[in-house]
Amino acid sequence: MTGTRDSGRIASIIASDINARPQQVVAAIALLDEGATVPFVARYRKEATGGLDDTQLRLLAERLAYLRELEARRQTILSSIREQGKLTDELEAKIAAAVTKTELEDIYLPYKPKRRTKAEIARERGLGPLAEAILADRKVAPADLAKAYLTDEVLDIKAALEGARDILAEQFAENADLVGRLRAYMKERAFLRARVIEGKQDAGAKFSDYFDHVEKWSGVPSHRALAMLRGRNEDVLSLDIEVDADDTSPVKPVERMIAQAYAIGNALPGDRWLMEIASWTWRVKLSLHLYLDLMGDLRGRAEEEAIQVFARNLKDLLLAAPAGSRATMGLDPGIRTGVKVAVVDGTGKLVATTTVYPFPPKNDVRGAQAELAGLVRKHGVELIAIGNGTGSRETEKLVAEMLSALPAPKPLKVIVSEAGASVYSASEAAAAEFPDLDVSLRGAVSIARRLQDPLAELVKIEPKSIGVGQYQHDVDQYRLARSLDGVVEDAVNAVGVDLNTASASLLARVSGLGASLAEGIVAHRDASGPFSNRKELLKVSRLGPRAFEQCAGFLRIPKGSEPLDASAVHPEAYGVAKKIVAACGRDVRALMGDNAALRAIDPRVFVDERFGLPTVRDIIAELEKPGRDPRPEFRTATFAEGIDNIKDLKPGMLLEGTVTNVAAFGAFVDIGVHQDGLVHVSQLVDRFVKDAHEVVKAGDVVKVRVIEVDIPRKRIALSMRRDAGAGAAKPMRRDDSRDKPNTPRPGQGRPDKPGGQGAFGAALAEALKKR
Repeated sequence: MTGTRDSGRIASIIASDINARPQQVVAAIALLDEGATVPFVARYRKEATGGLDDTQLRLLAERLAYLRELEARRQTILSSIREQGKLTDELEAKIAAAVTKTELEDIYLPYKPKRRTKAEIARERGLGPLAEAILADRKVAPADLAKAYLTDEVLDIKAALEGARDILAEQFAENADLVGRLRAYMKERAFLRARVIEGKQDAGAKFSDYFDHVEKWSGVPSHRALAMLRGRNEDVLSLDIEVDADDTSPVKPVERMIAQAYAIGNALPGDRWLMEIASWTWRVKLSLHLYLDLMGDLRGRAEEEAIQVFARNLKDLLLAAPAGSRATMGLDPGIRTGVKVAVVDGTGKLVATTTVYPFPPKNDVRGAQAELAGLVRKHGVELIAIGNGTGSRETEKLVAEMLSALPAPKPLKVIVSEAGASVYSASEAAAAEFPDLDVSLRGAVSIARRLQDPLAELVKIEPKSIGVGQYQHDVDQYRLARSLDGVVEDAVNAVGVDLNTASASLLARVSGLGASLAEGIVAHRDASGPFSNRKELLKVSRLGPRAFEQCAGFLRIPKGSEPLDASAVHPEAYGVAKKIVAACGRDVRALMGDNAALRAIDPRVFVDERFGLPTVRDIIAELEKPGRDPRPEFRTATFAEGIDNIKDLKPGMLLEGTVTNVAAFGAFVDIGVHQDGLVHVSQLVDRFVKDAHEVVKAGDVVKVRVIEVDIPRKRIALSMRRDAGAGAAKPMRRDDSRDKPNTPRPGQGRPDKPGGQGAFGAALAEALKKR
């Protein structure tokens, strides 16, 4: 019965969190517990869940794990207190009402087995009644009360009062309601202060914005919190939580809160002694405990936001527009070591590799251009992908000169992010795919393929190595990996996978498969030839009906024996699809894509006990656009000629670039000078925007105006605002905020708190530090 009650409570909580009905949550939990994947449930079980989407389901799964852990911990605590013989109805109700792990642990603290404390020793010496007597009778001086408790173990009044102090301090510090109120007060009033550790100014110059910085704890954004925490970990910064630091009264507000919890005044002898105990308890026990709590909350909050930013950017990158099945040359730029070259055909198959040396020390410009031109002609190259690392613009110039001498039609050159290419080159997947190819040339292959199909290539790289996040090495790696794996899974299944051409790395991300079954599919394909229909998947070793159910709808066979296998219609619903086709009096191949005929159908006619209206509508949509790709059309940025280095930039220049990374405070844009510029959130559009993700996403091609260039610190401030007169095209100066009331100036966290910094300066300074 308890389990049923707990399940109902969990479902109600999650329903509120994801804006759904409890019945929807119960159905989704049942499916996930049976082994169904999020993409499968989101796409093919809409009737059961009432149409919960993948985002809701991901949050549901995350909250479900937390709440189940909470319930398990609740039962453990109840058992522990029950075994101690201390569980009352009131305490059990209080434990049952706790909604967070922190609240639960606060309640458990007095009953939690611990090492022998001073308070416990004092109780063993018979001083528990003295502590109770002092609390009960404030009129009598505690020293007078203590006389009655002197024994062979308690030799004098001082020892008796110290024992009573230890007992009361522990009682105060373990009062769950009081600790909860103090924690809430600190969260509302606390400030985070960072200071440089003496002598670390030069070694920690990259943290200079935080050498004397203070801002409200509740408002510290993720990127600043993680930067300061990193500075502390590198022994450059000290971090403190300050509460009521400017309060000069003898008794701090937090100490008064402890006193109020026990009705401690200041007129009676006992009150005065107890007030000293309240102050002592705060200084010795509670302040450190709550400081650690707030620092932990700050890190957790910052990590959560950083992971969400990384996940959003990764999704945008994975779902970036593919250039398509065109012969592509990949160039991995290098100066001294040469430019690595790889040519792949329209299917991504490697057909040629070489290395050219157009830069010092060899300077073989003509030879390099001739070799590249020869490869273009020989293999019918339509696209040239140039990695954006060191030597990128020099290589782009080389290619531009080479293309100018070629007859039309000429290949299109594109600058491509090479983030993670080196990781892929040295990976087991790359070694298995190209065992005889030099590691340096594998990167060029990856660059070429990621232009053809970013998703198919990037799934081969560990997500956190792709480089679209902030401080990814500073956050909880398990949480990060779980979140990013979910993003990759959702992206792969949203697009769908060609069963006969996909790599094992791509197939492994398909719902219900995994690495082992993916390798089995590739091995079966290599041995028996291409799959002619989805049913043949059941011939793959260890791929049973359950795995088939989960994966089949996401695998495509464009020219197979069953036309519906090219669509996202699940095999379990082929009967419904064929009824729809029959009602139109057309062959299925002829009907696919005939929007007029399909839109004339009333989907309600085909609803039955198993398949409801959402599924029927999805089937009709798939017949209208079978195998449709949700990714946008391919386009690329054109970098300005002659703007190759940060030194070439001038305020007012209008340039085109590609968004590489997006955080709440702004977007980073590659404008072709080896250093991404930052469009601060205030410079994105001519209106207020709280989060840059509302306006742009990774991969977007945008027009930007240079507003400020800091060459020594390699910082570029950009604007996308149209209203140049409002400041988009003029540099931001140190005194820009002087005429704006209540606006923090550089060096300020808020008008009345010195030591912080302006919002734009803080975001720009810290954000660019990581590049």
